[in-house]
Amino acid sequence: MRPALHAEWTKMRTVAGPLWLLLGMIAATVALSAGATSVVTCTSAGCGGDMTKLSLIGVELGQALVAILAVLVISGEYSSGMIRTTLTAMPRRTIAFAAKAITLAGVVAAAGTLAVLGSLLAGRFILPRHGFTATRGYPALSLADGPTLRATVGSILYLTLIALLSLGIAAIVRDSATTIGVVLGLLYLLPILSQVIGNPHGQRLLQQIGPMSAGLAIQATTNLHSLPLSPWAGLGVTAGWAAAALVAGGLLLRIRDA
Repeated sequence: MRPALHAEWTKMRTVAGPLWLLLGMIAATVALSAGATSVVTCTSAGCGGDMTKLSLIGVELGQALVAILAVLVISGEYSSGMIRTTLTAMPRRTIAFAAKAITLAGVVAAAGTLAVLGSLLAGRFILPRHGFTATRGYPALSLADGPTLRATVGSILYLTLIALLSLGIAAIVRDSATTIGVVLGLLYLLPILSQVIGNPHGQRLLQQIGPMSAGLAIQATTNLHSLPLSPWAGLGVTAGWAAAALVAGGLLLRIRDA
């Protein structure tokens, strides 16, 4: 496993694409979060709203770049023919795929930590200037607050799971453009469908099974009773999607020709 991990880490750090996608993810996540917190205003006590979730809204955009990075980790090798070299150097395909998943999870978790903490820091500085002060019932965002800490750690885990989900789907589909379309559709179309259908039960079901709508419940710190799933259960749904995709992708990598 160690040689496989070293090989994947070498490929990850010596190619410019992954670095730029990770930097873009951090910038996009923090920028959207800062923009969202800068347009809200509180003029009296009890303005309502979940300030932690609002401060982490940039994750909804940053996950797209994480998905693209994860897809290119393996489907880029298929398009260039590099996958044959990879599998020749590491004939045990399960080990090679596991090394890709571990390396990807590590770099996305590291970059996701910077993005999430940057978003939270932006909210901590911006929100008080727009009236969200302790005197109005909104103490400054802090990791010492249990729900905020859970939302922060959960958001990092969510980004990592989206990367693994995308990697698994890429191993199944192989084609970069098609896989990116499938992953982004899975993430963004299900929440849209849940809003346009008229059946409340169907709407709630889509919110419960969608990897994005369920997983991002981890960011909620208020009105938890109104969520389709509890925060950790929602993240568990996303983990289930990622696990299923990885298992299917790993099996197909073993039985199909490169």
